[in-house]
Amino acid sequence: MLYPAFVEVDKDGTASGWFPDVPGCLFAGDNMEAAFADARSAIDAHFELLSEKDLPIPGAHPMEEHVVNDPGTYTGGRWLYVDVNMDKFDGRAERINITLPHRLLERIDSTVKHKPEYGSRSAFLAVAARNELHKSD
Repeated sequence: MLYPAFVEVDKDGTASGWFPDVPGCLFAGDNMEAAFADARSAIDAHFELLSEKDLPIPGAHPMEEHVVNDPGTYTGGRWLYVDVNMDKFDGRAERINITLPHRLLERIDSTVKHKPEYGSRSAFLAVAARNELHKSD
């Protein structure tokens, strides 16, 4: 899942930022690249802690939504998106037996084949389920 982050770069080149959807998750670095790396580490650590405490992990909203809902907060900086593999925060995997129409299954398999970031049919279905559940949040 892609989480937007807002980054401010100081005159000396150092950068710091936060995730609007993840209260308290801050990051920084000596430059933009280091800040981006720290953003990945920070959100992973934050979600790991939430998961360990059995607290809900917030969903991501589009950057445009933040800009519209909170004008003035996001000026003078840059946006970046951090891709978070949500599988590691969902708990242990559980095997289930489901029935799907053959044509739908073929389309899923074709998508997985052409988009290796999914890795498997199960990963694709997990992403689709998370996206649908996020809409209802």
